[in-house]
Amino acid sequence: MKRDMKQWVADMIAAPVKLPFPILSFPAIQKMGITVKELINSSDLQAQAMKTIADSHPAAASVSLMDLSLEAECFGSTIRFSDDEVPTVIGAIVEDEDAADALEVPEVGTCRSQIYIDAIEKAVDMITDRPVFAGMIGPFSLAGRLIGVSEAMILCYEEPDMVETVLEKATEFLIKYAQAYKAVGANGVVVAEPLSGMLSPALEEEFSCPYMKKLVDAVQDDNFIVVNHNCGDNTVKMIDSILSNGCPVYHFGNAIDMAEMMEHIPANVIACGNVDPAGVFRNGTPELVKTETKRVMEACTKYPNFVISSGCDIPPMSSWENIDTFFEAVGEFYAGK
Repeated sequence: MKRDMKQWVADMIAAPVKLPFPILSFPAIQKMGITVKELINSSDLQAQAMKTIADSHPAAASVSLMDLSLEAECFGSTIRFSDDEVPTVIGAIVEDEDAADALEVPEVGTCRSQIYIDAIEKAVDMITDRPVFAGMIGPFSLAGRLIGVSEAMILCYEEPDMVETVLEKATEFLIKYAQAYKAVGANGVVVAEPLSGMLSPALEEEFSCPYMKKLVDAVQDDNFIVVNHNCGDNTVKMIDSILSNGCPVYHFGNAIDMAEMMEHIPANVIACGNVDPAGVFRNGTPELVKTETKRVMEACTKYPNFVISSGCDIPPMSSWENIDTFFEAVGEFYAGK
């Protein structure tokens, strides 16, 4: 369903009571009685998972799977699959400059990417009361999976031309991938660029920012926006660079002090975060979820452009009692103001 997404952002900022915007999709497997493997291989199940969550929880938007292995798989990476965990990339496929030069940009639709595109096309017909966002990886984070995470950090210094060759190809694919989501009716994409948060601010400005901006400039308009997710602990130090990407919504992980981050966010830009997905949603108790949710809200809701969220993608086997408690805590906080 087509929406004026710039107006959606403005309305969110203006609203005195804001719906939460958690990155919530994979835990639907528990309600549906299926495995992660089954979910990631079926567009029907993915769309139904999004619909299941949308029908039961009052979130600001519906977000599809944050499966950060998919794009690397399209390039030829080996993926480890399991029944109850998000897929992960194994090993690297670009080991030197020759391999970087030879790396081919895959067509959109390769491997499982068409399944995920089809899922969004089905979800936008099923979910009409809120925006629908697709999930995808960011350029440097994809390059890191192709080169190897540790190797990418070192090669930014030792072989920058090689890294930039991979980044150019990664960005080319990601632009086409985002455009495919846009073509089937998504209202935007949540682009996860967590690996850039491990860089120094200078390296982020060189190896992530220009490529994120290229992606944003290629796909963003009034009806389709990019949400930039970064969960590294250096993000406060590099926030000026991150903001220059031009996204109207940013999403931050729990490695940072969200209240400190809010001091740097322009009033017309939304910032979301940042209840710990592993320590609180996955491994915590309902009491801890309530405490942490209200703690973040107490520190940040003085900023009209703050929206409460999970710090990252909520893990598949997180307790639904904890997830329900998060939504309850948000409602209780606003009711008590």
